[in-house]
Amino acid sequence: MPLLGGARPPIAALLALLLAVAGTTALVLGDRDRSAIDTAVLTSQQHVAEDGALSLRASLDESITDIQRAAAVYAGSDPDAVLDKLGKVYNKWRGTAVIDPAGGTLLAARGENIPLASVLQGKGGKAGKDGRNDDPLGPRLVKLPSGDTRMLVVAALPGGAAPRLLVASGTLNVPGISSGEDRSLLVVDSAGTVLASDGPSVARKAWAKTARKTAAADSAKTPEPGGHPGASGHLMGDKRGDVRTAVGYAAAGRAPGETSAAGTLGLSVITSVDVTEDPAVVRTQAFGLVAAGVLLVLALLVGWVLLRTVQRPLLQLYLESRRLARGELDRPVARFKGREAGRTGAALESLRRQLLGGRPTRTGRARGGVGATATVLVCALVLLAWAGPLLLLVNRAGSTVSVPQQLVDDQRRRTDTASDRVRKALNEGWADVASVAQTLAGGKTEESAQKAVLDKTLREHSRYRAVYVIDGEGKVLSRAGDSPRHPAGKPPRPDSVAQLNTSGKEPAVAAYAAVPGVKDRTVVGEYDPQFLISLVTRPGLGQVWLIDKGHRIIAADRGHGFRAFSKLPGGHLDDLAVTARKHTTKTSGTAILHRTAGSSDIAAAAPFTGGGAVKDLQWQVVSSQPTSWLELPEYSAQRRTMLAGLLGLTAAVACLGWLYIIVIRPLHALAGRAEALAGGDRKTVLFPQHHDEVGAVVRNLELIRQRLRTAAERPTAGRN
Repeated sequence: MPLLGGARPPIAALLALLLAVAGTTALVLGDRDRSAIDTAVLTSQQHVAEDGALSLRASLDESITDIQRAAAVYAGSDPDAVLDKLGKVYNKWRGTAVIDPAGGTLLAARGENIPLASVLQGKGGKAGKDGRNDDPLGPRLVKLPSGDTRMLVVAALPGGAAPRLLVASGTLNVPGISSGEDRSLLVVDSAGTVLASDGPSVARKAWAKTARKTAAADSAKTPEPGGHPGASGHLMGDKRGDVRTAVGYAAAGRAPGETSAAGTLGLSVITSVDVTEDPAVVRTQAFGLVAAGVLLVLALLVGWVLLRTVQRPLLQLYLESRRLARGELDRPVARFKGREAGRTGAALESLRRQLLGGRPTRTGRARGGVGATATVLVCALVLLAWAGPLLLLVNRAGSTVSVPQQLVDDQRRRTDTASDRVRKALNEGWADVASVAQTLAGGKTEESAQKAVLDKTLREHSRYRAVYVIDGEGKVLSRAGDSPRHPAGKPPRPDSVAQLNTSGKEPAVAAYAAVPGVKDRTVVGEYDPQFLISLVTRPGLGQVWLIDKGHRIIAADRGHGFRAFSKLPGGHLDDLAVTARKHTTKTSGTAILHRTAGSSDIAAAAPFTGGGAVKDLQWQVVSSQPTSWLELPEYSAQRRTMLAGLLGLTAAVACLGWLYIIVIRPLHALAGRAEALAGGDRKTVLFPQHHDEVGAVVRNLELIRQRLRTAAERPTAGRN
């Protein structure tokens, strides 16, 4: 039969898709074994390593910038005066020196001895005939005879009679992650050599060697845009009984388009923790097989119903209408059970009688029988009865899901790392402001030169929205950037980082540093709120908030937004912040697994510790990670069950909707046209909209209309 389209394709597609969904359901809803360590735990270790790598890179970059900026600010000063001023502002260097690169002469030094040979040999590149590097500037890593690793930062110190270099030596510490008795941390270079470590010694273990090689190999890879600024991943280590080692690694590199001197050092952070395996199995395989079997039965039932009530009547209508159009009028038109098919069949029988010489009669609407629309709707409801429970009711993880304690510990550690990162960034910001104050010391700086220093500071440090100088009464003497928000008429704060408001649309936080040797002069650097937001934005940590001592929100991660100075979205978060404040230690915050009637989340709070310019703020970082966001077997089973239901629902809606639009609606119109033609309408030309079964019946009706009209015109022509 030369008919394309029509009822056959959507019915066939529905059967094929439902069979595919049934097979997919049986495959994806298999039992999930937890014994190989939850994916969530491994992913968490990767995030811990990424946090550590980011913290390490930021700390090193800040140190490099400090020395380079100090060299520019103290240009032309006496070498001893340069080192004295540098020591008053920054206390993180183990040793500092000013050297003459031409003769290798040490002009001034403070702290531990610096390996000058490493400075003169340079960082790499082509050396001249005298063995010195043509470009000795920049950061480099140096291994001391004691085995310790130092990072040397070298910057040109202009302004002297001869070229001079400012050199600073700092310890390469592991990132600010609390290690404890069960977690090990390693910092390795691009060759896989361990440069720093913390926690239990693991450097000689087989998995540690593998992790070092993998991290070293991945450190050279170009990171994906928008992700961690460096390659990262996770792997499983040794197994001892029911204990296995979960490992995460991350390169302290730089993302495409970023500028980071530390990102070129090829450093990576490796973290590992021992996890007790859970032998429990999330059993869904039997349910998956039953669900697939039920869907298979429903698919065959729905296909049989649609074939019997839609496709077969259409084919029979086509055959009956073609017989009448050819003039085969010897037997009556068959009777049809469906409502639309019954109406069309009754109209065809009336037309047969008219072709035999009868008069036009109105057939009336057929009563009884089930309409095609109702049939399609019932089929949709039957399939929805299968898909709906899978989407909404079955295999719900709920609030009783088994959450490994390691994830709670990792949430605490990562929140503590975030708190430490914010604290260090604010302290570093104060140190920059103090450095500006040192530059303005003595009161001899002209107003234009003072303005130039402020403008340069604002350009070099994106953390500030404004930098300005005020007198003892709070009057702004010189500024760069946005309008100052220091309260007018109030004296400056003591040297510290201070919170300027507790209400309003935007939090105001500023670093204050008095100008040495000048009475009633203070440099103020106001932090940009977006800078605070960037500090607490980390993937895989959930919702993160930076709160003040009144538990008002100062900043939150970019993914969720916040209203300044609003309260935390949950009473348990406030209680956790109070507990963390009371029981804080030097290395860790507090975390809990909070369960409610329908959900659960892992919450953590970490106050600022370690002192510095922010010691009076009493701020905290609070995080909340819904357990439904984690890759746990229970949630994987829930998502796979929902996927099966969604696939079934999509197949049913798409194919039955297709059938309704292409076949059922034209079938309604066909019944009306056939009844109008049987009632005497000979003027309306009938033409098909689609080349399918309905279109074929319409074409046959048009042929019947032409035969009736010709037969009606013959007697009139004979009388004329």
